Amino acid sequence: MRKFPHKQQISLADDVATIILAGGEGTRLFPLTAKRCKPAVSFGGRYRLIDIPISNSLNSGIKQIYVISQFFSSSLNHHIKETFSLDPIQGGSMTFLYPEETSSGLRVYEGTADAIRKNLTTFKQCSSEYFLILAGDQLYNMDLFAMIRFAKEKNADLTIAALPVQEKEAKRMGLLKIDEQDNIQDFFEKPTDPNVLNSFKLDGKFFEHRKIQQKKEDHYLGSMGIYVFKRDVLFNLLETDPRADFGKYLIPTQIKKGKTAAFYYNGYWEDIGTISSYYEATLALTKNHLGLDLYNEALPIFSSAVHLPCARVTNTKIDHAILSQGSMIDAKEISYSLLGLRCIIKEGTVIKNSILVGNQFYAPPTNWTPQLPADFTIGRNCYINKSIIDEHVQIGDNVQLINKNNLQTYDGDGIFIRDGIIVVSAGTTIPDGFVL
Repeated sequence: MRKFPHKQQISLADDVATIILAGGEGTRLFPLTAKRCKPAVSFGGRYRLIDIPISNSLNSGIKQIYVISQFFSSSLNHHIKETFSLDPIQGGSMTFLYPEETSSGLRVYEGTADAIRKNLTTFKQCSSEYFLILAGDQLYNMDLFAMIRFAKEKNADLTIAALPVQEKEAKRMGLLKIDEQDNIQDFFEKPTDPNVLNSFKLDGKFFEHRKIQQKKEDHYLGSMGIYVFKRDVLFNLLETDPRADFGKYLIPTQIKKGKTAAFYYNGYWEDIGTISSYYEATLALTKNHLGLDLYNEALPIFSSAVHLPCARVTNTKIDHAILSQGSMIDAKEISYSLLGLRCIIKEGTVIKNSILVGNQFYAPPTNWTPQLPADFTIGRNCYINKSIIDEHVQIGDNVQLINKNNLQTYDGDGIFIRDGIIVVSAGTTIPDGFVL
């Protein structure tokens, strides 16, 4: 969106553009990422991970959005185009960026900072004074406009969203040390040294200053990987520091220059980096208030429209479960589980603590490649526990997916175990009587 002198700026958000980094290969989410990039992974029955940052941006009034992708870009971009129709007359735009072919070959992205650096020509044509940088694989309901306003009031060159975390999470995040005015004094990426961790421990003054109850356990201030940069500061940083990654290299570089601030956030946030984190974040949705709030009408999560009937359930015990549209359930029991679109489950089957991703259609289209099972059903008298069933899977009768040997890792023909969780990959057929 270009500025014109006769157009009055409606909101500070009009002077901000969002950059969503959606290029992650997601190797730790394999096999869910075998045929899709991480931001395209299904979540919550009818969403994809990419829907969360886009929705948060739109809910905050920021309608100029750039999506940078790299792996399996076509399916991700197709979903976004089908879901989000932004009105250019009202200043909305959605721009897709991915590695370009040059005379010297494909310019692949080496990391988060490199992905933006290789598209600087495009970003310099954008007139926004601030850039909001989001990840394509995080879960949160956040007022990003409040963060933009905070950055503006602080006149900060860089603002980092941060939240209190326990030691387990602190070891896989960048930690911040701030003063009483929320200025960042120090930063350390993924610390493991106990002395370093101890030096970043939050004290009572931190909680007292923000009028929140102090946590019983030791807590640290972790970076959420959400950044607000002033335009010229971002461009200068990328042009003077050639390294590839924000969190590991460029953020510490900028913090040393000063004028960096931390925006405190105390709500739900989760980074989906592993099968375990995906599994736990999804099943948290079945436990009311513990997970991402998908029932917040003030901050809704948008996704593609589906024209399907409500789920039909017959003689099934349902306990702490989410059933998506188009499903036909004749199971014996479904508990602490989430079922995506068009799930078909036959009589006598018990499903516990599991995720069924759902299906794009009830039966495979003619001449579909690669070849899919004849139907996508879970058969009779099966027992499925602590499992993730990807889309377009056929499971026969009397199948038991229970991890009977308590394995942490296993690689089979279309069936895997990661972090002790069984994962059935997309398009797999499991025969009658199979036991794992």
